[in-house]
Amino acid sequence: MKSQLTEKFRATFGRAPQWVARAPGRIEFIGNHTDYNGGTVLGAAIDRGVWVALALRDDGERRFATDQRGDLVTLPAGELKKQTGSAAWTNYPLGVLAALPEFSQRAPAGFDYLAMSDLPVGAGLSSSAAIELASALAFLAATQQSPDRATVVKIGRHAENHFVGVPCGILDQGVSGFGRKDRLVFIDCRGPTFTTVPLPAGAHFWIFNTHTKHALVDGLYAARHRECMEAARALGVNLLVEAPPAAVLAAEKKLSPVAFQRARHIVEEIARVGATVTALGAGDLAQVGQLLTASHRSSQTLFENSTPELDFLVDALTTTPHIFGARLTGGGFGGAVMALTSEKFSAGDAAAVSAAYAKQFGTAPDLLHAQTGDGAELLVT
Repeated sequence: MKSQLTEKFRATFGRAPQWVARAPGRIEFIGNHTDYNGGTVLGAAIDRGVWVALALRDDGERRFATDQRGDLVTLPAGELKKQTGSAAWTNYPLGVLAALPEFSQRAPAGFDYLAMSDLPVGAGLSSSAAIELASALAFLAATQQSPDRATVVKIGRHAENHFVGVPCGILDQGVSGFGRKDRLVFIDCRGPTFTTVPLPAGAHFWIFNTHTKHALVDGLYAARHRECMEAARALGVNLLVEAPPAAVLAAEKKLSPVAFQRARHIVEEIARVGATVTALGAGDLAQVGQLLTASHRSSQTLFENSTPELDFLVDALTTTPHIFGARLTGGGFGGAVMALTSEKFSAGDAAAVSAAYAKQFGTAPDLLHAQTGDGAELLVT
């Protein structure tokens, strides 16, 4: 991918890049919408992601290109206005540029910038966090700064929250930043603190991308965020992580039906994250799988961020041999399902599930057999 990026950069800008950075996509393993509620979450960085190449300019112009579109976006230095239309993708690197001073970091003035990705679009694998972290590492290298990894992660989240406009927690950027091969990233979002948990041998991830709309910015994600905050206020806590599950159940009559459902999902999901860490430590993938499927059922019935397409896949997968469990991955409202499988689950098995889905919905999902990978890094050009 690096050689392709360099070749594309030369073709686009007529010179070689000075810096190259990459950041992986991530699988939300378990912990659906728990991050902005102050809870815990488990995620896996994968072996696909976003690559960014950068070279400085003397004239102050900022030129942005991507392999996803053919047009070049040119902006004067210092212009940090939110872009629309075909240029809207630049809001991710622009958001990083806007965030850098908030963390006492300098932003480069003029530059040529190229982003490339081998992540499936709209699959809930957080290409947004990947481009934010890869951009941050490239910009920081260009200004000869090297803050700690936690600060880079926070810069990416700040860009997403305050410039792009998605009120996400730290999950996406945290996993992309702290990922390690053959390990899951455990985040306690109250710190936040980042640690890793070994993934037992024989565990495999299969992603089934439905291509249904993954409409985070369109308001559904923001609506769930608002509903959770309202539920916390009604329970007399700052964040739902502070409400014990028993207290939520006891408050059913006090809360509106929607607030009760959202709060119950969150506190029970946080408990499932803890139980999953324990099961991983014991090497009990069967128990892990049961917890993953229980997470999806809670998203389906209590948090209501699933879709008929996602539910169909989970139903089909959990009745297929060699699958431990399955759940939606990411914000929901479309996107993808993750299946945790043994090594005996084959491409043929995945194709059979895909064919059943196509018979029901008219089009087949994209399939991705993902491996764990390392977190964001600056590469030698």
